[in-house]
Amino acid sequence: MTKLCAALAAALLGLSLWQGIVLLTGVPAFILPPPWRVAQTAWENRALIGENAIVTATEIALGLAFGTGLGVCTAILMAASNRLHNLAMPMLIFTQSIPVFALAPILTLWLGYGLASKVMMAVLIIYFPVTSAFYDGLTRIPRDLTDLAQTMGGTKWQIMRHIRIPHARPALGTGLKLAAVSAPIGAVIGEWVGASKGLGYLMLLANGRAKTDLMFASLLTLTLMTITLYFAVSKLATWLARN
Repeated sequence: MTKLCAALAAALLGLSLWQGIVLLTGVPAFILPPPWRVAQTAWENRALIGENAIVTATEIALGLAFGTGLGVCTAILMAASNRLHNLAMPMLIFTQSIPVFALAPILTLWLGYGLASKVMMAVLIIYFPVTSAFYDGLTRIPRDLTDLAQTMGGTKWQIMRHIRIPHARPALGTGLKLAAVSAPIGAVIGEWVGASKGLGYLMLLANGRAKTDLMFASLLTLTLMTITLYFAVSKLATWLARN
């Protein structure tokens, strides 16, 4: 409840500053529309915004699911094998050295303008933080626990299942929270490069037609989606840390 009140207070403060800037500077509405006008546009175009929001939400959800699954499997395999870690870690770092903006046109060319290229963009952004955080958790286990398990005859995969993975769940939660705020970036960048639906596409369309209020309404919708996703993942992270 305290976090919700703090979030509402921050939102009210942001809206007040926004309205204050509009009033004090007299900036034209086509450059910076006032909050009430954005809210009115959002209501009038709620069907259009909702339709495109569902597309973006689907891309984000699929990207988060696939990216998390792939990251968890990679982290477990790297923690189980030093040889695999030495091979995979440089490749992971290399993939993060390439700007995601540069990959978007290539993925669109390979996978087309549909859902697949946007999901893959989200996966690429999510994959590294989940893998890195979970791997750190898997490798930061008290040495005496693993030594005791080995003394009692535990195999490598039994130790992984019953000791390493349970102890690494809080670290996985941290990686998931980072992924939750990063996933929308990949989906929207993919929509900017090439799409016929989605909030990113709608923002570009509104910008090209000088409908700044619709662009802001789409942006705020994306922001609310991201915040909602973050709080949902935070709840999941708390559950993982306790169980």
